[in-house]
Amino acid sequence: MYKFEHFFELSPDLLCIAGFDGYWKRINPSVSRTLGYTVEELTSSPITSFVHTEDRLMTDQSREYLTETSPLINFENRYITKDGRIIWLSWTSMPVEKDKLIYAIAKNVTLKKKLEAERNQHLANLTKSHQDLKQLSYTTSHDLRAPINNLISLVGLLDDSKVKDPEILQYLTFLKSSAENLSEILNNSVDVLTQKDQLNIQIDELDLKQHLNLVLDSIQSILQGSNVRIVADFSELESIKFNKNYLESILLNLITNSIKYARSGIPPVITIYSKRFNGISQLIISDNGMGFDMEKVKDKVFGLNQKFHDHPDSKGIGLYLVYNHISSLGGRISLDSKINEGATFTISFKD
Repeated sequence: MYKFEHFFELSPDLLCIAGFDGYWKRINPSVSRTLGYTVEELTSSPITSFVHTEDRLMTDQSREYLTETSPLINFENRYITKDGRIIWLSWTSMPVEKDKLIYAIAKNVTLKKKLEAERNQHLANLTKSHQDLKQLSYTTSHDLRAPINNLISLVGLLDDSKVKDPEILQYLTFLKSSAENLSEILNNSVDVLTQKDQLNIQIDELDLKQHLNLVLDSIQSILQGSNVRIVADFSELESIKFNKNYLESILLNLITNSIKYARSGIPPVITIYSKRFNGISQLIISDNGMGFDMEKVKDKVFGLNQKFHDHPDSKGIGLYLVYNHISSLGGRISLDSKINEGATFTISFKD
């Protein structure tokens, strides 16, 4: 008997014997320490008088359920301590009908509930941010349709036969191509948003060279104006299984970023190649540009609205989109870089 008594007194959990009348008959020291009341205060008042007002009805109903000889497991309610704090207790209670007693053990789960609340709030904030971004994407896509369609119509009215200057003819060709590509990118963006809502993102076997050429064709004027040299080699791995729109968006963002953040006076060189590494398909894109201080950027480099260079056209969105395109389909992207030594992005695809 003495050993059981010792266990009752020393247990860090709250051990209680309560009557069917709603009063504690016996409690161990942990109950007093947790709630801050003396044993006499706790046993001389109804149990529900210590329960949070909003939980009293639920607690009374649970006690009635208990007195019908059914055990109660993992029942959680809030108590008010003597100094006014709110704590959460998780109860396991067993009734003994013949003695009109309830034997109960409780654990203080206040920290767990606090962490759960913080996690739920964090998830709620993320959900709202996601919805806001999605709405912004829809709105932007919708609002851009009219001016883009207008641009395509105006370009269509131009009569090439009346232009004799070869250079101007070339510019007109670039203008038409850019307008058409812009319209296609906009339509693809809407398709991607719709696919995400349907949780049905299409995966295809994609020819890397073909899709790189499509991206390069869409930015011909940028390539010519920057004097960039692009070296591509897909001989080891010619194709990957991925989403078409995502792949072209990734290539477009990483290539234009490399051009945008080229070092002053040094023509940009972008190297793009593919390979198989430990059974994983990889795409590597590197440049000789300004690079990143990895000690400073660390994991922030793929965050939304994260800008690390003073460029007027920097919005902090491109790498965020790249990261999300890759991670949403189970892939990974890593960055290796040094200041003024360029950057290398390694994309590992999920097979």
